[in-house]
Amino acid sequence: MDRAETSARIAALIEPFNKKGIAIDDTTRFTDDLEFDSLTVMDFVAAIEDEFDIIISMNAQAEIETYGQLVDAVVKLQG
Repeated sequence: MDRAETSARIAALIEPFNKKGIAIDDTTRFTDDLEFDSLTVMDFVAAIEDEFDIIISMNAQAEIETYGQLVDAVVKLQG
C-alpha cells in the first residue's frame, strides 16, 4: 500500500476524533491543532493498529507529533 492510500485510510479513521472539523494535512499537529488529550491519542492509536494490523511502540508514539509523521510511520511499519 502506498503513502496516498495509507493517508486516505488514516484520514477516515481520524474523522470521529476530529471534533472541531480541522482541515488535516501533513503538518497538522495532534496536540496543538486537533487538541487530542492522552486518552484520545490512545483510542486513535488503537484504531490505527487495528486497521493496519500493526503495533506502534510507545517510543514511536512519543516521536510522532504531526499527521505526516504518523502516515510515514504506518507506511514504514507495514514494510
